[in-house]
Amino acid sequence: MEKTTIITSKAPAPIGPYNQAIASGNMLFISGQICIDPASGTLVNADVKEETNQVMKNLRAILLEAGMNFMNVVKTTIFLTDMNRFAEVNEVYGQHLDADMNGDRNGYPARETVQVSALPKFVNVEISMIAVK
Repeated sequence: MEKTTIITSKAPAPIGPYNQAIASGNMLFISGQICIDPASGTLVNADVKEETNQVMKNLRAILLEAGMNFMNVVKTTIFLTDMNRFAEVNEVYGQHLDADMNGDRNGYPARETVQVSALPKFVNVEISMIAVK
């Protein structure tokens, strides 16, 4: 099996023994991203919308490094520490997807959202994606 590591300085460096993404064949597996600003290394988390916005920017940077965008995403997993914040996260998530969808809802990926007790660096949201070229 051939696999290629995808690395970009426009997304946060991994904080553990993993890579930002792995490409294998025509598939891209993006590790869960949190709200770390790649330039400063600080958390961007004044509120859950700002946090989600940074997460989506990080995901987009990785997709672009692999020659893709949100149209290529087939599966998303969203981890939240508080399901009561789902609507706010969903709003920002949708805005980022819509930027690449050109109004085509058929381009939206499959998705699940799960509540968890804690996330790395005690953030509120983490998102991972699978994309196909």
